[in-house]
Amino acid sequence: MKKFIIFTLMVGMILAAGCSPKQQVKYPHTEKGEVTDTYFGTKVADPYRWLEDDRSQSTANWVAAQNAVTKTYLEGIDFRPALLKRLTELANYERISAPVKRHGRYYFTRNDGLQNQSVYYVQDSKDGNARVFLDPNKLSDDGTVALAGMSFSKDGKYTAYLVSRSGSDWREIYVMETESGKLLDDHILWAKFSGASWEGDGFYYSAYDAPEANSSAYSDVNENHKIYYHKLGTPQSDDKLIFQNPAYPKRFYHASTNDEETMLFLDESGANLGNRLFCKDLTKKNAPIVEIASDDRYEYGVLGTVGNKIIILTNQGAPMRRVMVADTKDPKFEQWKVLIPETESVIDGARIIGGKLIISYLKDACSRAYVYNINGEKEHEVELPGIGSVGFTGTPDEKECFYTFTSFTVPGNIYAYDMDANTSQLYRAPNVQFAPDDYTTEQVFYPSKDGTKIPLFLTYKKGLQKNGNNPVYLYGYGGFDISMTPSFSTSRIPFLENGGIYAQACLRGGGEYGEAWHLAGTKLHKQNVFDDFIAAAEYLIESNYTQTKKIAIVGGSNGGLLVGACMTQRPDLFGVCIPQVGVMDMLRYHKFTIGWNWASDYGTSEDNSEMFNYLYSYSPLHNLVPNTAYPPTLVTTADHDDRVVPAHSFKFAARLQECNDGTHPTLIRIDTKAGHGSGKPMSKVLEEQTDIYGFIMYNLGVEPVFN
Repeated sequence: MKKFIIFTLMVGMILAAGCSPKQQVKYPHTEKGEVTDTYFGTKVADPYRWLEDDRSQSTANWVAAQNAVTKTYLEGIDFRPALLKRLTELANYERISAPVKRHGRYYFTRNDGLQNQSVYYVQDSKDGNARVFLDPNKLSDDGTVALAGMSFSKDGKYTAYLVSRSGSDWREIYVMETESGKLLDDHILWAKFSGASWEGDGFYYSAYDAPEANSSAYSDVNENHKIYYHKLGTPQSDDKLIFQNPAYPKRFYHASTNDEETMLFLDESGANLGNRLFCKDLTKKNAPIVEIASDDRYEYGVLGTVGNKIIILTNQGAPMRRVMVADTKDPKFEQWKVLIPETESVIDGARIIGGKLIISYLKDACSRAYVYNINGEKEHEVELPGIGSVGFTGTPDEKECFYTFTSFTVPGNIYAYDMDANTSQLYRAPNVQFAPDDYTTEQVFYPSKDGTKIPLFLTYKKGLQKNGNNPVYLYGYGGFDISMTPSFSTSRIPFLENGGIYAQACLRGGGEYGEAWHLAGTKLHKQNVFDDFIAAAEYLIESNYTQTKKIAIVGGSNGGLLVGACMTQRPDLFGVCIPQVGVMDMLRYHKFTIGWNWASDYGTSEDNSEMFNYLYSYSPLHNLVPNTAYPPTLVTTADHDDRVVPAHSFKFAARLQECNDGTHPTLIRIDTKAGHGSGKPMSKVLEEQTDIYGFIMYNLGVEPVFN
């Protein structure tokens, strides 16, 4: 769940006339085992340990039984078909990414509206006729195979692309001729957290050894990540091992080359908050791989090279990040020089485009962007269309630049940006079937438990009355240096149309205010994150926006942990809880796939007694209390989630059903042929969002009217 392994979920809600939320639910029986672990003298029971085995028939039977109960409940919400119809109408709009120019052509993705996967297109000029370049919808019958990356060889002759199956983090790499689309025989298996970085007639990639026959590819710990070089026309078994570090099997290794293919950069991460950085001079035969930055408490991200300069974004010596420059002849950190110093606002993104640097900053979680020349001198600020989030596309050697601007009511407008003239021209704008001018967004700041001011975005229909009765969808994440900036989702619209408020909190643990803000929500400070989220709900009640039974809290992944912790600490405060693909067992999370990578934010139960006791004090699974009236809860997960394995949600749901006093429904929805969220086909997205929003609206007492 570091930045390159992150996925953040956002959802919404509604409730129906003529359908009582007092459905009677009979839960499947869940067997309890006699498993007990001892941590620093404390015995901890784990009776549902058997649900960790994702290959057993017993687990499969339990999943089927739970899904059957959940399906029956959700189908009992009589407005569900109308909600699905409205969500489908809203999602049926053309979505286009900002183009990137490569080898004289423009590449971009487009989804006609309801296609399961977006299609890659190419056109010969900025406004030319587009033709299909690669259509992932043809890679499977049900849309569950997704493109997960693409890169071109330096001469443009070949294209490597990565695919993910059923939402898994495992990747397969294929190669085709760029011009003809002819697929080559080259096929790479068991790549993970990898791209395909070209040098000459081959590319670098990262992979694990193939799982053993008796192991689980979707839950067992991933160890011994390696970097290989694959030469076109040869089998994977002949690939050259470029880098590994057997002394540290639980770390990630990633390779990238500069556009000129003169430098290879390697980074090692997973042991701390940042990474170690290495490089190799590809112009010299048998040149060594040299470590140039070793303090992995900090991040070092190579933006590219300009001549003999290596441009690097880092937070070492700069909690708000700064851009530094190294010389290819002597690239050790001690010789780096500051190119763009840190400011009071955190750098959120940086790119070299057309020989210049475009730097985006966050000011109270909203984007500001500036253009600098390659000597680090500021030329001008980019005048953005409003308050929101921005992302730039372009290449170091091409002057043409585009950016995508989005907000809570703007669904990703694309602008062509002239860096010299500092002018923006609208290039493409989606047409969503709703009226954005009918809604407004405000940002407020509320005090957390310790007095820290926390930013909160509120989006709602104009004219909303603070009558203490408005339904609220409160979303948060609070971890891994991830910033919660303005974003757009059609899934929220039916909730907003029916008088709801979408609230997005910028909690500590995120990256909105730099590394200090991040660290304030990690390890022995993690409770700050939960306090921040609880305080958001209390603020909304005290400010008369809403009341306790009208608040739904939602979060995914680390945000699922957030929801789980808050609902166990304050079950009285919320009307609905939706923990999605959450980290629920804080004592054992590090024992599955890449869970060990999260220890930099969480710590582990094996570190020491203090860390164990702290994790034990908030672990959602271990803080459920028998005979408690927990809020209506819908836990969501997926069978192919190999990021946060579904066992977290399985065990939590089983324990929640055991402890729930029966006042409210506590269900689990387990998707099939799906993973942590990335690459999920549109058909599955719509079904999932209908179930989530339907459950929320139904249990918040919303009686929806659909346009």
